[in-house]
Amino acid sequence: MLVLNDISKQFGGVRAVSDVSCEVVAGEVRGLIGPNGAGKTTLINLISGLLTPSSGTMSLEGDILDGTGAAARTRKGIARTFQNLRIFENLSVGQNIEVAQITARSEGHDDSTAVGEAVGRFDLAGKLHMPANALSYGHLRRLEIVRALALNPKVLMLDEPAAGMNEQETHELAEALDWVKTRFGCATLVIDHDLKFIMTLCDRITVLNMGAVIAEGTPREITTNQDVIDAYLGEDHSNAA
Repeated sequence: MLVLNDISKQFGGVRAVSDVSCEVVAGEVRGLIGPNGAGKTTLINLISGLLTPSSGTMSLEGDILDGTGAAARTRKGIARTFQNLRIFENLSVGQNIEVAQITARSEGHDDSTAVGEAVGRFDLAGKLHMPANALSYGHLRRLEIVRALALNPKVLMLDEPAAGMNEQETHELAEALDWVKTRFGCATLVIDHDLKFIMTLCDRITVLNMGAVIAEGTPREITTNQDVIDAYLGEDHSNAA
């Protein structure tokens, strides 16, 4: 579904992303983890078109993305959420979702039935007429995910979706995202520092450190990889796993 070939990004003398190659298939939930400053969000920004790679190529279903901007990639089927929420606060919850549906409709891949189901799954059904700025933080996170799903994406990228959520909310989010995998069938790329959430949710995990991929594998393989333990997990987490 999504293929990255030797993607790099240079900011002056700093190489934030270094020769990253990765393939994410349809229906797969891929975790993207690593220390702060590892290049995770920069990589998401490169995939979504907010940043332009210094080198390397990427494609979606064989369609080369090089040279296309963020709006074009959204229309092609790449949707995302942000680490810092970007909700239209002056619109209602339903209007926030409708904005994305209009884009999907214009591209001929709107699925109103699936979106309606997502509204229920993410506990927004009774809140569609509320102003978005009246929602709790946890429901704002849910709204941003449903708005991304309203684009009926081929690739869904979530940047710290569980940030600020308590344990129960995080558990409910994991269940809802597991449903997304079945209902929408999109490839999902997830950044989060909640390792229990990541290890439970993801089929495979890619680990970045200092902009480069240091490991890739199943959750079990990642928790026992010494390079990952040294760079990020620590021995205590490995022993607990």
